Amino acid sequence: MLLVLSEFVGSEVTESTDFNELVDKEPWLSSTKLVVKPDMLFGKRGKSGLVALNLDLAGVAAFVKERLGKEVEMGGCRGPITTFIVEPFIPHNEEFYLNIVSERLSCSISFSECGGIEIEENWDKVKTIFVPTDLDFTFLEMNPFTLVDGKPYPLDMRGELDDTAAFKNFKKWGNIEFPMPFGRVMSPTESFIHGLDEKTSASLKFTVLNPKGRIWTMVAGGGASVIYADTVCSTSFVGDLGYASELGNYAEYSGAPNEEEVLQYARVVIDCATAEPDGRKRALVIGGGIANFTDEAKLKAARMHLYVRRGGPNYQKGLARMRTLAEEIGIPIEVYGPEATMTGICKQAIDCISAAA
Repeated sequence: MLLVLSEFVGSEVTESTDFNELVDKEPWLSSTKLVVKPDMLFGKRGKSGLVALNLDLAGVAAFVKERLGKEVEMGGCRGPITTFIVEPFIPHNEEFYLNIVSERLSCSISFSECGGIEIEENWDKVKTIFVPTDLDFTFLEMNPFTLVDGKPYPLDMRGELDDTAAFKNFKKWGNIEFPMPFGRVMSPTESFIHGLDEKTSASLKFTVLNPKGRIWTMVAGGGASVIYADTVCSTSFVGDLGYASELGNYAEYSGAPNEEEVLQYARVVIDCATAEPDGRKRALVIGGGIANFTDEAKLKAARMHLYVRRGGPNYQKGLARMRTLAEEIGIPIEVYGPEATMTGICKQAIDCISAAA
């Protein structure tokens, strides 16, 4: 399916935007009436008073200045507004609704002649058809769009691409930058790992869930990382409470990172896991890999216990080195091979931090 739209223009405005430079680059901003709204991966902007219509550039600048950096709550998430989009104001009499959602075997296309901020109140007027999937869009919505002299103009539009399909669609998509979800702001350590990830063919992922958490993970492999995190959070071992509140991070590295990348990755994990020791025991679960923990002082100060489970070629030699390392640096390190289950290792870590100090 190919949907042809009239010429669409827009300019992004952030904290670093200089309006004088922007208007030099985009002269149309000073010669037409404008619309301004956040471009932050959330909807219901009109009902939240975050959309302004029929403004001149000075009005846009004032609107943005008043709201830029202010925190808002959308869909249960709180976060600062950091990005606005400015578009030409299109005078119109009618507003329509168009929505495309990716299903398992096709896309559902929904259309209504009653578009705009009241679309949900008029949902019974929405008509839906199904067509084959194209370009790996998981979601595309125009609400509203209008017709001017028979030409379609999207007055508000949002789209969602499946970023895992970038390898086959990058030429069609062009230069796409996937933003963080609304309310999600990278910490310096997360930004550092993200930078490493962008520069390597390997996969390096690190998300801080609770900076004061007492269970931390450093797991090789996407599937294994999910199992470890899910096990820590599950309730099967610890009654009705679970230990999700104590999980400090989600971490995953795979795709054969080199030794230097693993070393830098390990340093970030340890720095976060040992920050601000409070006298209580902590646990670091290492699944599938070996790291050289050179800063034993941090580990001791944080009362850190390490749990290592590793399989694969020559895993016996690797485990023997970890046992030797434990003796050399005086850090409690429990070392296991593939005979131990991943869920069992997580239970030991939970039991460790649950024990009396």
